[in-house]
Amino acid sequence: MMLFALAAPAAGQGASSGPAPTASKTAPLFRDFMGLNVHTSAFKPDVYAPVCRLVRDYHNLHWDIGQESNYSPRFPLSRNGLDWEALYGEWKRAGYGIDVCVQFYNFPVEDWKDLPRDAHAYGLSLARFFGPSGTQKLVESVEIGNEPVYDDATYRAIFENMARGVRQGDPKLKIAMCAATAGPSERYAKSLSCVDGLESLYDIVNVHTYALAEGWPSWRRSYPEDPSIKYLKDVRDAQDWRDAHAPGKELWITEFGWDASTKSAPATGDHSQWVGSTETQQAQYLVRSFLVFAAMGVDRAYIFYFNDQDEPAFHASSGLTRDYKPKPSFYAVAHLYRTLGNYRLAQVVVQRPDDLYLYEFRRGDDEKEAVWVAWSPTGSGRACDISLPAPPGKIARAERMPLSEGPAEPVEWRNTQDGAVLLPLSESPVYLWFRSP
Repeated sequence: MMLFALAAPAAGQGASSGPAPTASKTAPLFRDFMGLNVHTSAFKPDVYAPVCRLVRDYHNLHWDIGQESNYSPRFPLSRNGLDWEALYGEWKRAGYGIDVCVQFYNFPVEDWKDLPRDAHAYGLSLARFFGPSGTQKLVESVEIGNEPVYDDATYRAIFENMARGVRQGDPKLKIAMCAATAGPSERYAKSLSCVDGLESLYDIVNVHTYALAEGWPSWRRSYPEDPSIKYLKDVRDAQDWRDAHAPGKELWITEFGWDASTKSAPATGDHSQWVGSTETQQAQYLVRSFLVFAAMGVDRAYIFYFNDQDEPAFHASSGLTRDYKPKPSFYAVAHLYRTLGNYRLAQVVVQRPDDLYLYEFRRGDDEKEAVWVAWSPTGSGRACDISLPAPPGKIARAERMPLSEGPAEPVEWRNTQDGAVLLPLSESPVYLWFRSP
């Protein structure tokens, strides 16, 4: 079994700007690593089958109980009449593993009649019906909150009591807290200190991270490897907190993404200074993020978002599809999933900032089958010829990440006398297949 134990790159290959995991563990296969954020009846499972087998659903608390916290849910129906068994059952039959994110954003704190009792009762009911020990086995994990606006003490009370209910209802149902940060609580993330002492009640540390170079009013995003932004630092900080306070817990990134609209920002209004990414950049940065997250030891990552209507606004054009028609990012992510789905990260071969990232992946059922992935970790449109070190096997073929339907672009390479590989490098990753002796 391949162990996930990343040392520093080989001597002479350059220092790594991305941190390595602190301990060895089995790396996930990419099919068990790549996820997508979706939303109830708007999600079309057949459309997105090429890009992942893991989905995260925004599941609103008030749909299940209205505004009465002591209401006993009548599952499989939500209180507003949605049939969860039919909905999640369709997704499961299509081959998806489901993570349910219970949202409280439309449930004011004053609407809780008896918060400890009612949160526990809801968690118990949810786990008994949806959990993997139930007859339907619909859901694999549950997040208690998305980006809740409650104060820390209130969130801790909700989390602790709902988690106790979930544990009682189905101990096999994995539990995550809401979007978290290693520092003080922020508008969109709760401090990890909110769950100090509650280690038995959760399995997953949960992070949202976006590559923001600027906040409001432009919301301009940068490239994933950019050392000047907090994109990867926030993940590492959460990882360090996990290692110190809750070793062994999984680390999931449940939101990351880039806006890419074909439209310009509106002339007036809140989004008049909004700056989006190009469709090519969205595709490149999503794929490269998955690769870098894998090298950091993240256990799972979910793209935000599945679909959009081409709105030039913050978080409004982050879909892999536009009106359910594939964008370039759809084809790039589908290619990554198809190419590395049965592979897991073996090692970081080269990681030189602003120059070259080169990672090695090995097939889960035949570790002699390997793929190298190489790219320019930049955001300037850089393209150049570059020399890769000699691979431990003869390269069979090479192709570049696609941006459209159809076969990926073949990439020509040649070997030097010392076995090195010369090829054209760009910000779109190149995949190279070989077999070790």
